[in-house]
Amino acid sequence: MAELVTRPTGASVEAFLDAVEPDRRRDDGRRLDALFRRATGFQPQMWGPSIVGYGRYDYTYASGHSGSYLATGFSPRKAQLVLYILPGYADFGPILDRLGPHRKGKSCLYLTALAKVDEGALEALIRAGLADLARHWPVMAS
Repeated sequence: MAELVTRPTGASVEAFLDAVEPDRRRDDGRRLDALFRRATGFQPQMWGPSIVGYGRYDYTYASGHSGSYLATGFSPRKAQLVLYILPGYADFGPILDRLGPHRKGKSCLYLTALAKVDEGALEALIRAGLADLARHWPVMAS
């Protein structure tokens, strides 16, 4: 089986965020870092080359496959912000309705502009995602 690429790297979160381009994404990344720290109570850690993760969980599937993965996090990409809400979106419709413009993937939330979303709703979504994840696997600090 292939080795998981998205794993803790030990790289500096601050250096990563300082290097994000363009400037508005760098600013968004710093604001998201503060929001995720507040919402999770976890210190950030780089997962792979471009994901800022908060907390982790260890999983074992019925197939026997097991591993560790970030509990939640984000990546400030040039075109959009990508937020990782694991294991998915359960029944978060009321929170998402308050959030503002977004697009969903299976476990990803895509935002084109942090300034257009309700940060209180985003913080509630992060907390709800962690609570949902904790129903499946224990969530812990990285």
